[in-house]
Amino acid sequence: MTEQRRATSAPPLALRPGGGGPPMAFLQDAPKSKDPRGTLRRLWTYLERQRWMLIGVALIVILTSILDLLGPFLMGLAIDTYISKADLPGLARLLGWMAGSYVLAAAGTWLQTYLMAGVAQHAVRDMRTDLFARLQTLPLRFFDQRAHGEIMSRLTNDVESISNILATNASQLIANVLGLIGVIIIMFIMNIPLALVSLVVMPLTFFITRAIAKRTRAGFRQTQKTLGELNGIIEETITGERVVQAFVHEAATMEQFSTINRRLQKVALRARVFTSFMGPLMNMVNNLGLAVVACSGGWLAVQGLATIGEIASFINYAGRLGRPLNMIAQLFTSIQSALAGAERFFELLDETPESDSPSALSLEHISGHVRLQAVSFGYDAGVPILKNVSLEAAPGETIALVGPTGAGKTTIANLLTRFYDIQAGCIEIDGRDVVSVKKDDLRRKIGLVLQDNFLFAATVMENIRYGRLDASDEEVRAVAKLANAEVFIHRLPHGYQTVLSERGSNLSQGQRQLLAIARAILSDPEILILDEATSNVDTRTEKHLQAALLNLMKGRTSFVIAHRLSTIRDADQVLVIHGGEIIERGSHESLLEQKGFYHHLYLSQFKGKTI
Repeated sequence: MTEQRRATSAPPLALRPGGGGPPMAFLQDAPKSKDPRGTLRRLWTYLERQRWMLIGVALIVILTSILDLLGPFLMGLAIDTYISKADLPGLARLLGWMAGSYVLAAAGTWLQTYLMAGVAQHAVRDMRTDLFARLQTLPLRFFDQRAHGEIMSRLTNDVESISNILATNASQLIANVLGLIGVIIIMFIMNIPLALVSLVVMPLTFFITRAIAKRTRAGFRQTQKTLGELNGIIEETITGERVVQAFVHEAATMEQFSTINRRLQKVALRARVFTSFMGPLMNMVNNLGLAVVACSGGWLAVQGLATIGEIASFINYAGRLGRPLNMIAQLFTSIQSALAGAERFFELLDETPESDSPSALSLEHISGHVRLQAVSFGYDAGVPILKNVSLEAAPGETIALVGPTGAGKTTIANLLTRFYDIQAGCIEIDGRDVVSVKKDDLRRKIGLVLQDNFLFAATVMENIRYGRLDASDEEVRAVAKLANAEVFIHRLPHGYQTVLSERGSNLSQGQRQLLAIARAILSDPEILILDEATSNVDTRTEKHLQAALLNLMKGRTSFVIAHRLSTIRDADQVLVIHGGEIIERGSHESLLEQKGFYHHLYLSQFKGKTI
């Protein structure tokens, strides 16, 4: 569309070649503390859909943890019962039991990981589906205010971080918690004094984990925000590479990318530094615990309060006690990254969708009688774009909207389709306020052909069929013929099955416009909006487009936004918009006779004069 949408008051970035939205300065704010418990509860709503699988994983985790805890106990039993008495047959049987427990524990660990990966993929599949569905319901104003790459980052990077933690770390966390509880219980059963000594270091572990976790969660959240900002720059720069090279701004673009990339390096390094503290600190605490157990166990053995087998088991269990504590601490820092991603995911999921009023009615067939009464609108509060605009189009009439760039012509198109809602006045179609009808029904009645139409990376047939997805191949070919597109389509390598590159860049501007016209004809709208549909093509191509547009406009109420005044000579009404107001209206000939603003516009185009 030709008119700039001012959806944010923040200053622009140094270079925004892709025009992907307003600046992302809001991403640079320091992250505020979020609610990890609430985030976990919301994540659980996706996991509980696999309730029975989770129960199975939990049972396997419990069984695996029990088997894993048998080893040290059997070792102590071997020393006190068999080795001390030189009972080799009994020792061999016990070693067989130990080996069996280790094999079953390993098999259980693999199975729980496999099952949990399935649960995780189901959960993140549902999460991606819900978020993508929510994006389809959000108003255009939302996309105007955010970089597309940053939105994509939430749908991909953030969800992937959640997937990783659920698939690989969730079951490990549960297993280590159960292992920790099991070790403590067995210790107290075997020898209460040694158990108390072994638990001396646990409070220290708790405080270290808590202190580091606060900083890592904030660090990972800032890292993912900055990564989203970097993705936004990459996405729009690739989209606008032609503009970058045309203005020789490669160096400026690279500098902009490097600035954000360096900031990402700093915040990511800060998060990783805090994470890296966890391993060495926990190893130090674990070694301290082993030393305390060994010294205390030796003293108790001298006093006859513990056997050699018990001491050997306790030293092993003390190592086991440190291992789950260490793993829990490390997993906890990984979970901070996933929680940061989940928080960003749910922030986007909680965006208010575009919705109809509860009393909105369906809109069936319409004749195309359009009326705007005293309409005022601005994309930003206090910055009016349209001021008290009134117009009326009878069914089948062609209304031309002309005027300088930024006058408000495209805004009228945006309001007719309810991409934005007016702040004052009323818009009626067949006497019904558009606010009182469902948006989807309204938009099905309106066809759009824009200055720069979007084509998908799909076949020519699929791009035309986008106008009506249930159309047959014969119907698609028929509308392509009406749009004068069939000739060039047959020249393509695979005709209608030729796959277009992104945005149809392997076609000329005129060819893209003809496909857009064919798509609009297929949708069979009662109201048509042509926004500079022929402004980017040469005179010869424009003749083909005009013929196609005439086929499209037959019997339809049409609004034609045009800079080339030669294209709107036959319009039933010409409305001249300047400064957000209609300053002149009439036919082409009558406006020329008035020798007003339209007359000066016309002369400036055909005689080279300036206004």
